[in-house]
Amino acid sequence: MVLVAPALSGCGSSGLRPLYGAAGIGAQANEKLASVEVVPIPGRVGQVIRNELIFQTTSGGNPAPTAYQLDIAVRETVTSTLVRPDGDARSQIYNIDASFKLIRVSDKQVVLTGTSFGRAGFERFSSIFSNVRARQDAEDRAARTVAEDLKARLSAYLAGAA
Repeated sequence: MVLVAPALSGCGSSGLRPLYGAAGIGAQANEKLASVEVVPIPGRVGQVIRNELIFQTTSGGNPAPTAYQLDIAVRETVTSTLVRPDGDARSQIYNIDASFKLIRVSDKQVVLTGTSFGRAGFERFSSIFSNVRARQDAEDRAARTVAEDLKARLSAYLAGAA
């Protein structure tokens, strides 16, 4: 404790501060996040990502007037693992790669781009219903991972945006 105190005292106003909350550098991060409109994403998984992002950015409340638009393109793949000699896979990994761009509405300028990804494994069984349900659960887990990553990236950008 004695060794840490001098190091932290030197941080001053440029030290670490929380992203969220009244004392953080992104004191209005939640308000800025609520002003991001998430454009509809095709497919069931796209809708899960969109719904999760909307809930995370607005906290379930009403969105603020749109200042930014988030456009997301999703690519889904499934990778087989634990393949038996007869070619039957006992396990699979569901993959989502989401390319995104954040567009400022006032001047239609792209201000942030990137790629986020989510991975979720699931087991395969002899029951078709079990396989369908296991894959849907994996899709939902991967979609939530992508949404959480996108929220963190948006928060970091918007905390420094004017």
